[in-house]
Amino acid sequence: MFVYGTLRTGQSNHSFLGKASKLGACQLVSGYSLFNLGCYPGAKKSISSHTPLYGEVYDVDSNTMALLDQLEEYPELYTRELVDTEFGVAWIYLYCLSVIDLPLIHSGDWCRK
Repeated sequence: MFVYGTLRTGQSNHSFLGKASKLGACQLVSGYSLFNLGCYPGAKKSISSHTPLYGEVYDVDSNTMALLDQLEEYPELYTRELVDTEFGVAWIYLYCLSVIDLPLIHSGDWCRK
């Protein structure tokens, strides 16, 4: 699982990852934009974005995945898709509502917004 927001180390929802193994810090080189939704971020696919999306990759089991799906309100608020990372293929949650008028996080890093 590639996480980029409140599930990252030191963030408010990190405990939802339980005993998942952290494989390491990672960045998706381009193709995503990160928006500030208030208390949490949302990433959207963006062909025009060349800013890296920063996050961490975890090895999660099916029980943890089910818990994360509830937290992320999948599939109503976020969808999931597979992405290639330096640790292998991982799921990422992508925000599926409109981001019109929402602030863009130019750094691509929720922890350095």
